[in-house]
Amino acid sequence: DRVLLVVAGDPWQKRGQVVASGPDRLALVHAAVDPVEGVEASGVEVERPGPSVTADTLDELAAPGRQFFLLLGADAVANMPTWKRLEETRDLCTIVVVERAGDSHTEPPGPGWRFERLSIPRLDVSSSDVRARLAADRPIDGLVPEPVIHAIRARGLYTEP
Repeated sequence: DRVLLVVAGDPWQKRGQVVASGPDRLALVHAAVDPVEGVEASGVEVERPGPSVTADTLDELAAPGRQFFLLLGADAVANMPTWKRLEETRDLCTIVVVERAGDSHTEPPGPGWRFERLSIPRLDVSSSDVRARLAADRPIDGLVPEPVIHAIRARGLYTEP
């Protein structure tokens, strides 16, 4: 009935590569989705100490009768074999892999997964490109929502290469 965009508090697989803090990234997601009906920013992982683990988050959000559909990009699905508590995650949700048009089909990380595919138009925009443009003081208009641009500037994010 709703989509939660969960911001990783401590993305343990990206340690040393994360440029903005969890609270800053959560603020950007709020700026992007607050006006969108049925879509919410979630700080459940930002507020929880320790590494962000999907199974922990699903356990925390679980309630009787609640079903989870975990939306992931093909790159995240390819990385799933390295996840902590992977087997437990399989029993907690259906994976919905969001594939860009023209990409090859992504496969589940093993047997027994509930797995769906969602194809979207190909948009060749990456977060690293957006950050590089900001660091070079180049515009990002049209690449991210206007409220996100304002939040990035207000917080002084992504100004260094």
